[in-house]
Amino acid sequence: MAGGVVHFEIPADDEGRARGFYSSAFGWEVSSVPEMSYAMIKTTPTDATGMPSVPGSINGGMFHREGDLTSPVLTVDVDDIDAALEKINSLGGSTVSPRQEIGSMGWAAYFRDTEGNVVGLWQNAPREGGAGAAADDIGA
Repeated sequence: MAGGVVHFEIPADDEGRARGFYSSAFGWEVSSVPEMSYAMIKTTPTDATGMPSVPGSINGGMFHREGDLTSPVLTVDVDDIDAALEKINSLGGSTVSPRQEIGSMGWAAYFRDTEGNVVGLWQNAPREGGAGAAADDIGA
């Protein structure tokens, strides 16, 4: 659903320490994705396709803290990242990182809002057969 929060990200100085903390504190499963220098965080049960099975819940990710990405990030689903960034910039926000492809899942970008917060954007890649992908694919 465009406009919904579909993912979160937590930056960490010591990723091993952060993985241990969140796993112990909340029982989250943290799985490294070395080819992306990233870790997926599973906060809630998932169905057979890897999607959250609890309505309204999301999963997330963790990465090494650097550059503009220094605090937790919420990610919002959009139909068109480029159009969303254009609108955000016209409203006084700014692009932190333009659209970048994330495997075959879709595209991500980051922007800074008018209050200085960095927020993520997500656009799903179309699924084979033309059907749209579920927005929470990145939260698997």
